[in-house]
Amino acid sequence: MATLQTIRSKGTILIIILGLALFAFIAEELVRALSSSRNANRQVIGQVYGENVNYQDFNDLCDEYENAVRLSNGNQNLTEQQTIQVRDQAWNDFVSQQIIEHEAKALGLTVTDAEVQNIINTGQSQLLRQTPFVNQQTGQFDANLLKQFLSNYDEIQNNPEYPEAQKESMTQYYKYWKFVEKQIKQEALSQKYQTLLSNCLISNPASAKAAFEARNNEASVLLAALPYTTVKDTDVEPTEAELKAKYDEMLKQYPDLFDMQQEARDIKYIVVPVTASAADEAELEKELTEYAQALDSAENVANTIRESRSSVSYNGLPVSRKSLPSDIAARLDSLTPGALVGPTKNVAENTMNVIKYYARVQQPDSVEYRLISVTGTDDKAKKSADSIFAALQAGAPIDTIAKRYNQAAEAQWVTSAQVDRSMLRDDDKKFVQTLFSAPAGSVQKLDITGGALIVKVTDRRNIIDKYDVAVIKRTIDFSEETHNQIWNKFSSFLSANPKAEDIEANASKEGYTVQTAQYVGSGDHYVAGIRGTTDALRWVFKSKVGQVSELYEAGNANDQLLVVMLTGIHKKGQRDFKDENLQNILREEVLKDKKAAQLIKKIQGMKSVAEVAKLPGAVQDTVQHITFAAPVFVQKVASTEPVLSGVVSAAQKGQFLTGIRGEGAVYALQVLDKHKLQGKFDPKTEQTQQATTLMRGMQGLMQTLARKAKIEDNRYKFYQ
Repeated sequence: MATLQTIRSKGTILIIILGLALFAFIAEELVRALSSSRNANRQVIGQVYGENVNYQDFNDLCDEYENAVRLSNGNQNLTEQQTIQVRDQAWNDFVSQQIIEHEAKALGLTVTDAEVQNIINTGQSQLLRQTPFVNQQTGQFDANLLKQFLSNYDEIQNNPEYPEAQKESMTQYYKYWKFVEKQIKQEALSQKYQTLLSNCLISNPASAKAAFEARNNEASVLLAALPYTTVKDTDVEPTEAELKAKYDEMLKQYPDLFDMQQEARDIKYIVVPVTASAADEAELEKELTEYAQALDSAENVANTIRESRSSVSYNGLPVSRKSLPSDIAARLDSLTPGALVGPTKNVAENTMNVIKYYARVQQPDSVEYRLISVTGTDDKAKKSADSIFAALQAGAPIDTIAKRYNQAAEAQWVTSAQVDRSMLRDDDKKFVQTLFSAPAGSVQKLDITGGALIVKVTDRRNIIDKYDVAVIKRTIDFSEETHNQIWNKFSSFLSANPKAEDIEANASKEGYTVQTAQYVGSGDHYVAGIRGTTDALRWVFKSKVGQVSELYEAGNANDQLLVVMLTGIHKKGQRDFKDENLQNILREEVLKDKKAAQLIKKIQGMKSVAEVAKLPGAVQDTVQHITFAAPVFVQKVASTEPVLSGVVSAAQKGQFLTGIRGEGAVYALQVLDKHKLQGKFDPKTEQTQQATTLMRGMQGLMQTLARKAKIEDNRYKFYQ
């Protein structure tokens, strides 16, 4: 009883304690949920149809594309630019496929696994010809090669005795195949959708006849034009009310005309190039002078070239002119054997060069050969090599000899481009020297490490001049000291001018130029096209108007310094009437309206082309071959005028028309002649052509669908 009494007396306190405990529990769960939601949002790289695109999912897709590119091109290391292109391709394909799938779902279009398998079995897709499963004899995809690969893949993956490196290689090709398989399914769905659209765009005999007439009825006219440039802009300066009226008019005609699909920014920026100083150039010249002296007496020229860090390699073999840099090739004919030139500066490409010229020879640009190899250095191997060599010299068929030694000895071609400037081992160098110097039909025996090669040169083509020349070419780079000096000077300027207006007011005094970039988008990858500016791009999209960025190092090897000022923000959606760029567009349109009205009023009542042509600024021209099917180009106004095609087609021969408003001028014209071209109307052919034309006109459909897809692209937040 005492305990119960105590509980009753402390009831309020207990309720408060329980309430606080319950609140703490709920708050903890709420914080955890909010934290989880924030982490999930941080992984959103974009949106399509309001659905989030997860960064990891998209990154996995990019890995698939990169793997496909590497295996297709045989290039294991992609450059920065190639990687960016692959990511763009992956994003564009992903968005397009999402749009197609969205539309196909609404229409009930699908692609079954059986359809995909049929495409593979019959080799219908062009994608299949880009895979390793192509028959080398027919050049066509071979489904049996694919089946054999898949069977071998399963066997290797399940066999612990196979080396891991081989398993990894097979896995890469297997992933590539699964990628292609997925692409084939997506391609098939897209083709179904496009086929459905194309069958919706059909012609009929009446419209086909009209199209034929529009193309085959020609006219010629004599015209006088009053270009809009004859009226000063200051005489017809538009008012804000006129600009607003034009904005409303254009928006009513073209609702999507001023629609921003993605946010964009306007910026001003200063970019300062970091270039070598006179001291840097003098230091490089001193270094190359020493290498030139060493080159003049070097026993191993290749080592000297390699030590000099020249961008032009040397392997001791004569090379074709086209394999050398253009500035070096241009000097070859003026040099004599033994000549040493340099160091000399090439201002255009910012390099310093040394040339050591040895000799010029004439050799074929390409050589065909057949080869039998003998492995081993013992007496038996040497006797075999001598026997093969003697037999071939005596005229024995190489196929017979090769078959005896279980070799194919197939004919192969080697070109100058394949070996020029390549770093070759001694055996390879000996082999190439033999090929390009031996006469056609000759048989050569080469002793190499581990055996011998017996080579028959079967053909030589395109005899050209080749040059034994060693080249040291070095870029004139800036030193760290020079970089620091330029950085410190620019940094001091920015410290003294912390605000955007201060920078703009004082930049020119210090030799800096403020530049402008408008509508910078998140998909631009770089700021103002300068490489290495991803951090600056991120800053642009998270900053406020008027802010000034930090000083960025950018470009190739930090050879540019960049500061950015944010001057404008364009939100997604309808562009505001006050938008500066939009105001310029509206102003041009209103100016054209007012000038046209003034010029039309000026020629009102005139009775002939000659009378109009007498007005100040007027030009007269004869234009022929006018049809309704194509817009007219008026050469003396330098303007394409679609309105003239319609007006002339509807006019009668001899008729005079005036006050015609075009894109570049106001026109008066007289129809000189109208006639029909020779040609027979073929309803079927015309209907097919018209359907094709209609289909081309549907190319803007994807853009319309993309606007409805509500696409968000935030890749710039995730990739360097």
